[in-house]
Amino acid sequence: MYENFGLFIDGGWRSVGGEGVIEVQDPGKGTVIGSVPAAGVADVQEAIAAAGAGLQVWRSTPAWARADALHAVADRMIARAEEAERIITLETGKPLAQSRREWGLSTDQFRWYAEEARRIYGRIVESRAPGGRIEVHHEPVGIVAAFTAWNFPAVLVARKVAPALAAGCSVIVRPSSETPGSAMVIIDCIREAGIPAGVVGLVAGPTSTTYQTLVESPDVRKITLTGSTAVGQQMIRDSAETVKRLSMELGGNAPLVAFDDADFDRLLDLAVPTKYANAGQVCVSPDRFYIHESLYERFTDEFARRAAALKVGHGLDETSEMGPIINLRRLEAIEAVVADAQKRGAKLLTGGKRLQDGSGGYFFEPTVLKDVPDDAKALAEENFGPIAAITPFGSADEVYARANAGGFGLAAYVFTQSAARAREAVAGIEAGMVGVNSFALAAAEAPFGGIKLSGMGREGGSEGIHDFLNIKLSQVAF
Repeated sequence: MYENFGLFIDGGWRSVGGEGVIEVQDPGKGTVIGSVPAAGVADVQEAIAAAGAGLQVWRSTPAWARADALHAVADRMIARAEEAERIITLETGKPLAQSRREWGLSTDQFRWYAEEARRIYGRIVESRAPGGRIEVHHEPVGIVAAFTAWNFPAVLVARKVAPALAAGCSVIVRPSSETPGSAMVIIDCIREAGIPAGVVGLVAGPTSTTYQTLVESPDVRKITLTGSTAVGQQMIRDSAETVKRLSMELGGNAPLVAFDDADFDRLLDLAVPTKYANAGQVCVSPDRFYIHESLYERFTDEFARRAAALKVGHGLDETSEMGPIINLRRLEAIEAVVADAQKRGAKLLTGGKRLQDGSGGYFFEPTVLKDVPDDAKALAEENFGPIAAITPFGSADEVYARANAGGFGLAAYVFTQSAARAREAVAGIEAGMVGVNSFALAAAEAPFGGIKLSGMGREGGSEGIHDFLNIKLSQVAF
């Protein structure tokens, strides 16, 4: 499946790396679907050197030409959509319909930032010096190292590469070893679009050779990461020596707050498919369901009924509504979360165990837990799985305090038909993003990101390009 890919260095694909190969599994079958070369230290150093040379060409390329190039990438992505969507499903296990949506969102990033490349505005400030003028400029930050997670292997790459290129930076992608092919298709579309050699690179491989070499290099001036909070914290420490720019989208534990006036049918119609998309392995997935006591019993019963009716199966089956967990390690972790909740008094309404269908895949039943105490892992930590942990609340002050408990602050959701209550909730909940009667937070035109332990910086929107730009001041006097 990866015959035409590999490491991408200095404008070309390489089929051999210094650390052997990485075997990639289909989590829907538990079988190996192919292998890709793993980069050694020398490979990564060569990629950095190529990115340095490419940077000198790309940063001097006019913004309108960069915009045209990004549009050409999007055109190639549209042409190769079917190939990419199949790879996403095979690597992650998510149903094809979800892979199609992800590839579309990925293409949108290149379209959006093609236009943002033309809108990198400076400003002029009146100077107090006679005959003087203060000018504020923006310049590309330099070589960017982009580290991405496995759960959205295409859109996470696009969110980093598109704004970096729009800003005039060169970028080296280090994708998850579990899903390298999805990133490789995007890189190959960039190659086909004619972006100069060295401007974009890709190195897959072990932490010791890829991560360490990129983070320690003084030539790499910016790191952008989607990953766990623990990885982000370590990256901050590791990059301190060279004082790199950082932007990070880290863990989440999103609360969903349904007030007594919520549109009950709309709430269920949206919440059930959103919770179990990608088997719950989504950083902004609603994990903690705080349901007003007046709706609680009816909501839990109907939510469990709908969850139990979802069809779980291999992602290439067009009738599947939920796919597998990514690997055995995560499967075991999810089992532990359910066991912990039950030990603390939660009631299991549906699911709660592996799906034994003989496929060899890592499937877990859509799970609903009721009366979950706040100290259970299902509420206190990001479960990153197909577990809906539901608990009642009585007052607004109570639910805001509970929603804000813990260190995460990525996404939150509020369901109410009161505009005043919606404004109050948006102000009262500590999160980088709040959806009101909606889960649609991820779009190229909107800034995506969190606060507190959920990260720093934003991806998407007109804000996203600024994380790849340095500010330069000039005081001009004649």
